[in-house]
Amino acid sequence: TPPPMRAVANPPNPWASSHVEWLGEPPGVELSVYEEQAKSILSENDSPDLPFRWSLNPYRGCFHGCAYCYARPTHQYLGFGAGTDFERRLVVKTNAPELLRRRLEQRSWRGETIVFSGVTDCYQPLEASYRLTRRCLEVCAAFRQPVGVVTKGALVERDADVLGELAKHGAATVYLSVPFSDEADSRAIEPFVASPARRLRAMRALADAGVPVGVSVSPLIPGLNDHQVPAILRAAREAGAGRAFHVLLRLPAEVEQVFEERLRAAFPQRADKVLSLLRAMRGGRDDARFGARMRGEGPRWQLVADLFAKTAKRLGMAAPGMERHGAAGAPTPFRRPFEQGSLFGGGAGCG
Repeated sequence: TPPPMRAVANPPNPWASSHVEWLGEPPGVELSVYEEQAKSILSENDSPDLPFRWSLNPYRGCFHGCAYCYARPTHQYLGFGAGTDFERRLVVKTNAPELLRRRLEQRSWRGETIVFSGVTDCYQPLEASYRLTRRCLEVCAAFRQPVGVVTKGALVERDADVLGELAKHGAATVYLSVPFSDEADSRAIEPFVASPARRLRAMRALADAGVPVGVSVSPLIPGLNDHQVPAILRAAREAGAGRAFHVLLRLPAEVEQVFEERLRAAFPQRADKVLSLLRAMRGGRDDARFGARMRGEGPRWQLVADLFAKTAKRLGMAAPGMERHGAAGAPTPFRRPFEQGSLFGGGAGCG
C-alpha cells in the first residue's frame, strides 16, 4: 500500500511572472485530471544519447511521483510546478490513438520505431481507465508498427497479448525500470510505483508471451542503490530479461530541489553522503552535454560500471538495444493494412 500523499516543493516556475507560497502547512494534495485534444502525438528526438527518433506520450505529468524524474521541468511549460503539480495535476491526450492512426496512414511515414514513455510513464494508473496506451498499441498492431516501451508500471502486463502479437513480427521490445531491489528504498523515492517484485512479475508475464524484455537499472544513485545492482540483475534475468542498461542520476533544474527534499526526509543519515558521491561522479556539476549526461566519472563510477557490466555478462544479458526499424533504410515489418501488398503477406507497404 502506498504511503499517504504529501506535498513536496513546487519550485518557482521560471516561466511564470509570479509565485505563490502557502502560509503555513500546504493543504492535502488532490488529483486533478485535465483532458486535452492534442494537435500531434509523436515527438521527434535528435539526441545522439538516445537510440530512437520518435516517442509517444499519452499523458503529461506522472502519478508515480518518482523524486528523481528528469521530466519534471516539462510541466512548467503548462504553467504548473515541477514538484507536487507534476505528480497530481495530470493531462490526458484523449485523442492519442486517432492521431497515431492518422500519422501511420500518411505516405511519408516510413515505419520507424516508436518508443512509448519517452517523457512520462504510459502505464501510470490513469491508463487503467483511459486505456490510451492500449488503444495506441492496437493501432500499431494493425500496421505492424515497431514499438519500444520503457515503464515502471506493472499494468504493462495487461497488454501482453497485443505486445505479443507485435513481437511475432519482431516489432516489440519492453524494458521494465527497476532501480531498487529493496522495497522500502523504492517506496521512499518512487512512492506510487508498483513494488520491484510486482514489476518483475509483469516482466515474467511479458517474457512468457514471447515479448523480448529487458531491465533498466536507472537511475543509479551512488550510496543508495548502486550496491543493489547484482541483486536486481539476477532477479531480472530470472524473470526473463535478456538485456540490461543503466543511467546515472541527473538532477537538472528544479529536479534537484525535489529529489533532495525527498532524500533528506527518507534517509536523513545518508543524504549528505549520497549527494557528495553524486557530485563527485558528476565532476561537481550536472553535465548536460551529449555523450556525458548519461554517465559519470571517477573511480567510484568506474567501479559501479564494471560491476554492472561483469554481472550482466555473467548472467548472459546483452547490452541494451531497440531495433531502429525503418531508420536510414533499415528494414521494417511496418505495412498499411489497407494496401494491396498486404493481402499476399507482402513486406513494408510504406513506399
